[in-house]
Amino acid sequence: MSEQNNNHKSPEHNVAHDNVEHKESILEETLDEFDPKKNSGEEATIENEINLDTFKARIAELEGEVKQAKESTARANAEAYNAQKRMEQEADKSKKFALQKFAKELLEVVDNLERAIENADASDPVTEGVQLTHKALLSVLNRNGIEVIDPQGEKFNADVHEAVGIDADADVVGTVLQKGYSLNGRLLRPAMVRVGQ
Repeated sequence: MSEQNNNHKSPEHNVAHDNVEHKESILEETLDEFDPKKNSGEEATIENEINLDTFKARIAELEGEVKQAKESTARANAEAYNAQKRMEQEADKSKKFALQKFAKELLEVVDNLERAIENADASDPVTEGVQLTHKALLSVLNRNGIEVIDPQGEKFNADVHEAVGIDADADVVGTVLQKGYSLNGRLLRPAMVRVGQ
């Protein structure tokens, strides 16, 4: 029993370090070892012929390359972002104006319904059906971004009106021969009008 106790010493007692005396920490000793002011004789730090300017120049060169790489990455990211935004805008435009050709053809149907209403007998029950059909068609067009341009009595605007005749009042739309239409703010068909001189 006593032999076992002698063989098992406490963990605090480490034989390997008993014969080494440390006045300073290992870090301090290491720093002192490489400090030329504290070393002399056989323990002196070996003099080297390294030119620090060479290393400084190389560090500056590498820093310049890193800066260029960062700038190139930032430019590439900006270009990718701009390209994505352009594609989104083009897709949005395509969605908005995909109906343009179809809508132009539907305008002929609207015109024919309006002519039928103008020339119909008000007492004829078919007239009411044509009026309801006209109203429903305009409602569908409106929900899809198509707006009516009916400039009766307004000042003439060459951007949305097409003058095809002359009326008495100067610079004012007198007679609307054919209504105009726009699709999501873009002119689909100008209003054909008579305008004063």
